[in-house]
Amino acid sequence: MPITDKTDSVAMLIDAVIAREGGYVDHPHDRGGPTRWGITQAVARMHGYKGDMQALPRADAVAIYRRLYWETPQLDAVAVPAPGLAAELFDTAVNMGPETAVGFLQRALNALNRSGRDYADLALDRRIGPATLAALNAFLGTRGEKGEAVLIKAVEALQGERYIALAESRPASEAFVYGWIANRIG
Repeated sequence: MPITDKTDSVAMLIDAVIAREGGYVDHPHDRGGPTRWGITQAVARMHGYKGDMQALPRADAVAIYRRLYWETPQLDAVAVPAPGLAAELFDTAVNMGPETAVGFLQRALNALNRSGRDYADLALDRRIGPATLAALNAFLGTRGEKGEAVLIKAVEALQGERYIALAESRPASEAFVYGWIANRIG
């Protein structure tokens, strides 16, 4: 989902995640335990919620999504030159963690820099800072509009590989692989 208006675009991304994640779930194979609106109990507790997960207010989930998965990893800075990429990274961050999503971006930028001719390799620090933003801008400046689509595909490829690896290393995760691929990639 491309981002065009900063005032409501993040809200639209959050609404889409909440719609996909649904209400209360406590799947026996989900190591995250009880969730509501896609927020795990552990994350809710880290952000001050002490009540029963079945009663987690939607407004609390929205605030957690905005703060933890959009503002803290600085996806708003990515959204300026690459709104579609920022939306993909947000969804990846929700499902795999912000550091993993940013790591995927950094790995993709490193693989696409034509052996350092376009910009230097990034340290894989899993944080969006000046170097990552400079590399992103250099990549987009060189590759143009199609470049953003290629970066999104690269992030999704890394995400898909991780899903398969999770299922291979923990067979109980196979219960989720079909849904992860169907709902999170492409």
